[in-house]
Amino acid sequence: MPNIKSSKKAVKVIAKKTANNHELKMRVQNLIKNCEKSIAAGNHEEAEKLVKDIQKYSDKAVSKGLIKKNTADRQKARLTQKVKNMK
Repeated sequence: MPNIKSSKKAVKVIAKKTANNHELKMRVQNLIKNCEKSIAAGNHEEAEKLVKDIQKYSDKAVSKGLIKKNTADRQKARLTQKVKNMK
């Protein structure tokens, strides 16, 4: 446990940033899982909506450095291709 006041504050700030980063990363992963489920179920409208959300939050995670750009692009491309092939 830190003794200096600024170090105590830094610990709080780091904990808050870590929680926010984890939340965003998990949101992207959960959206991908839900999109895969809706594709498997054949629900085209929901899958298209989820792909848009995945693109939005993946780009946000890339800008924060939580996931690599190529990884996000690959995931988005694969899901988009799966949704297009549903018809």
